[in-house]
Amino acid sequence: MPGSDLSLLIDAAQEAGRIACGFAGKNPEVWDKADGAGPVTEADLAVNRMLDAELRAARPDYGWLSEESPQDDARLNDERVFIIDPIDGTRSFIAGDSTWAHSLAIAEKGKVTAAVVYLPLRDKLYTAELGQGAHLNGDVIAVGRRPDLTGADILATKPAMDAKNWHALPDVKRNHRPSLAYRLSLVAEGKFDAMFTFRPTWEWDVAAGDLILQEAGAITSDRHGAPLVFNNKDPRLAGMIGANATLHQSISDALVY
Repeated sequence: MPGSDLSLLIDAAQEAGRIACGFAGKNPEVWDKADGAGPVTEADLAVNRMLDAELRAARPDYGWLSEESPQDDARLNDERVFIIDPIDGTRSFIAGDSTWAHSLAIAEKGKVTAAVVYLPLRDKLYTAELGQGAHLNGDVIAVGRRPDLTGADILATKPAMDAKNWHALPDVKRNHRPSLAYRLSLVAEGKFDAMFTFRPTWEWDVAAGDLILQEAGAITSDRHGAPLVFNNKDPRLAGMIGANATLHQSISDALVY
């Protein structure tokens, strides 16, 4: 197989950016998915078609899990699988904002081994390969070192701060970004101290960011503290927590299970 998996994902993400930017700010056609699953645009579908064709041609023995493709349980028998969100932050894309990303990952036996999160309109290319560190536009990045939850700058939605989730509601500075993949990457970059989400979380939203966070020195888990395992029959995880080891433990200790 020519080239590394990471190089393959980088090239594919950059091509995805070229395609998506051709639709950005031009009122792309939008449809609502069934069962309240959110919107999808013609740009999401165009990017997905390209990724499906190019990535699967390059790695025909890899399985496929994408937000915009029908699920195929044949992937469960594959040792390696692509986990793809063609455009993460579709609502931001529709609104004409720049906070959307392409999230591409490869998992082997449940563990992500190569990952890219690319924000073309912000010129941010986050990359990671298992055991090789995490990078932003080629420069090494590292998670922040803040040990205390009190006063931490965190990325989370409002529902995550509902008092029912906590033994005592923590005093934190809550921030938000539309793309979950971008939230994970910002914590890996050290721009924020931690991220968490406690609702069921699709694998394609967090697979790439999970490896980027870990390679930047973070601990990641589901909301119960269990390691994240990918390529499940039901591709929803029990939320996610990402932070340095000390802060991750502080978050876990403060949560009601």
